[in-house]
Amino acid sequence: MKSFTIPFIGLKEGKHQFDYQIDKKFFDAFQYDEFDSVSVDVTLIFIKKATMLELEFSIKGTVTLNCDISSELYDQSITDDFKLIVKFGDTYNDDHDEILVIPHTEFQINIAQYIYESIVLAVPTKRLHPKVIDGTLQNEIIEKLKEFQIKELKSDITDPRWDKLKDIKNI
Repeated sequence: MKSFTIPFIGLKEGKHQFDYQIDKKFFDAFQYDEFDSVSVDVTLIFIKKATMLELEFSIKGTVTLNCDISSELYDQSITDDFKLIVKFGDTYNDDHDEILVIPHTEFQINIAQYIYESIVLAVPTKRLHPKVIDGTLQNEIIEKLKEFQIKELKSDITDPRWDKLKDIKNI
């Protein structure tokens, strides 16, 4: 994770660009095993100013996931852009999503956690294989689900218990 630490004390004021290729090893370091494989490019525009730092992340790539319905592996493309403002203060404070306060004595910042969180959050909560969505995926699980699918009920058949309630009239 040392490659994700930026020693900003030695950087001149202005824009700097950092590029990272994120793979499965990155997520192994966080003990996150939801992804089968990862190929994500991260571009960081690091703007150093006299009193603060601006970080602009651009994330694009694919992660291989298990489908929630079929358990088949598929590639999910992800994109995300976000900004982080780093200010200097007396104590460390990361209570806000877009603002980080670090002590005046700090001379470097590690961005690994921000990259990790943004990639994980860029993945949809419901993970569906594209062939499940278009109905072309054929496997044992899908066939079993079709077996248990609720058939259309005929509208003229009613439950006799409900028929008794229809006889009650409001006065």
